Amino acid sequence: MTLEMSDRFPRYTHFDPTVPVWCVTPNAGRTIHRFFDTSPISPSGRYVALTRLPREDRLPVPGDTAEVVLVDLTTGDERVVAETQGWDTQLGTQVQWGADDSQLCFNDVDTAEWRPFGVVVDPATGDRRELDGTVYMVSPDGTRAASPCLLRTAKTQAGYGVLAPPDVIPENRGASDEDGVYVTDLATGNPRLLVSFARIVGETDIASRMDEYADGDFYAAHVKWSPQGDRLILVLRWKPHDPARRMRPTLITMRSDGSDLHVAIPDSLWGTRRGHHPNWCPDGEHVMMNMAPAPEAKEVRLVQARYDGSDYRLMTDAVPGSGHPSLHPDGRHVVTDCYVGGLFDFGDGTIPIRLIDLRAGTCRDIVRINTAPAFRGPQSELRVDPHPAWDREFRRITFNAFPDGTRRVFVADLSEALASA
Repeated sequence: MTLEMSDRFPRYTHFDPTVPVWCVTPNAGRTIHRFFDTSPISPSGRYVALTRLPREDRLPVPGDTAEVVLVDLTTGDERVVAETQGWDTQLGTQVQWGADDSQLCFNDVDTAEWRPFGVVVDPATGDRRELDGTVYMVSPDGTRAASPCLLRTAKTQAGYGVLAPPDVIPENRGASDEDGVYVTDLATGNPRLLVSFARIVGETDIASRMDEYADGDFYAAHVKWSPQGDRLILVLRWKPHDPARRMRPTLITMRSDGSDLHVAIPDSLWGTRRGHHPNWCPDGEHVMMNMAPAPEAKEVRLVQARYDGSDYRLMTDAVPGSGHPSLHPDGRHVVTDCYVGGLFDFGDGTIPIRLIDLRAGTCRDIVRINTAPAFRGPQSELRVDPHPAWDREFRRITFNAFPDGTRRVFVADLSEALASA
């Protein structure tokens, strides 16, 4: 049965999608949802929380103000619930939900000191609490927020932290004991350095190869809670001092208290196999990502490994991987996207949202839509990645697109597609 949606949301019908699709931001546009590992749909299923960019025709500058937008899927109403200067172009202000619909989390910046901080707002009452730490991903139970340093993320990739003048962004030297993964208690607002880079390096097999990393520094990129909230993964990036050399990413896992550190995917494998976009599997024991089956292979495949690096294997050899993959709890279906200019690009700015059936070894393009913006930016900072994300019931996905001259957010109902598989 098709899920109830307000009739104020226009249906998306171009290229004959095989599932029902609605545009839930039909008004001003310029909106994006966060990432493929958190749903912008609230725990009750009624609301969608998004970031609205101030403009799309030039790069933003520090101090530009974005908006936190709330969309009611039942009535179709849209309203601004907060303004923020703590955002960037790819993941917005990291707006996401906590334990229930009264806990909406995002970031802001004190521009007098260029200090980023997290915010928790109750959209129904407007009550606002400021945190001393920042928000990258909220734990499944809504009690904690894990985060890298949102200022330093720009050191390895633009678009994923908060905008700030370059001269206020701290620099790491080697494996710092003062930077790493931070966790903030959302009740008290108090952050702590859960685990430093010095500990990560010292307590994994990276320690035995430190001569390889002598001429560079470690930074944190993506930090993600497992679905059970008992483990974290970290994309650890080693940035060489020589800009002609490549960064080396490693996938690290740990318990939620910072103990039991492991290398799940070493940089030697990630780099030679063109790996990208790791994510937790629903069991919280395994991680998955795109990876070429051999260095010379032209296409990537979906692979998975246990959190400690064991049980590395192909999830399917029948279908190429792509984009930002997420596994359904049925263990069978993966939803993902792809890039303009990538393997599945149609050549006209449109790309598919793909539904992979691991058991059958097949793939369906369930939606074809434009994601090529008018202005991408010199380093693709303003590209539009769909980031398809399952809702908490694993019936709907939300994704970004650029269908008609502005960024818009879409919701697709996959209930019947999954039931008929």
